[in-house]
Amino acid sequence: MTRSKWRCDLRTKTKEAVTPATTKTVPPFHWPNQKRAAVSLTFDDARISQVDVGLPIFKKHGARATFYTLPSNIRKRLSGWQQAVADGHEIGNHSVTHPCTGNYPDFRLNALENYTLEMMAKELDEANTQIEQLLGVRPRTFAYPCGLKFVGHGLNVHSYVPLVAQRFTAGRGYLDEAANDPTICDLAQALGTPFDGQEYGPMKQAVDVATADARWVIFVGHDIGPRSHQTTDTAALEALLEYLQDPETGVWLGTVDEIATYLKQRRDK
Repeated sequence: MTRSKWRCDLRTKTKEAVTPATTKTVPPFHWPNQKRAAVSLTFDDARISQVDVGLPIFKKHGARATFYTLPSNIRKRLSGWQQAVADGHEIGNHSVTHPCTGNYPDFRLNALENYTLEMMAKELDEANTQIEQLLGVRPRTFAYPCGLKFVGHGLNVHSYVPLVAQRFTAGRGYLDEAANDPTICDLAQALGTPFDGQEYGPMKQAVDVATADARWVIFVGHDIGPRSHQTTDTAALEALLEYLQDPETGVWLGTVDEIATYLKQRRDK
């Protein structure tokens, strides 16, 4: 057999061996009520603008969001957060002290590099206790401060994702670049897509891309007001709400807990 003939035969055999695996199709995911995708709107830190600016917007559009709260910030506007609960919004856990990497100067004295898993477990549990005492609801989902999921340093680094998985229906990340695939996403570290500082166009595009693949977008914001750093633009937010609630868009707009619970129930069948 010539060398060229051998190469031809080898390519043919290789192609025959891999073709069945590479052409296997995945059944489409079916969201409830014939929806084509899911979207959750989330906001971190329990900032005052979320109460003063955000709650009236959500009430106007009949929509509910997920607020990942710090107990200390809830106390600054307790009546407003009690109203958020009355309006049906989800109240989530964002820790007590918002530990983050010491690489950011503002967190040097509360650095994840100096935490242990035991310390983080106490942080999660204490936040749940304080939030329940303040608002009468116990958080069912969690948002990782700064989107970071580790404690420790170097050889002593550990993921605290398992702590979140033990305590919550879902854990949400931050600064992620994709929507969640409902068939395989790890609910304990679901991807969070930032929409602070954006105009309406990129927000809509993120929804449309997710709809094409039947995915779940979890938007992440902080303040609500004129578009700027760590602020979700009010006009863009209202335009997004109108788009999401248009029946033609075909999107389920739900809280993180609602959608995560639905996915978990499907997986448990």
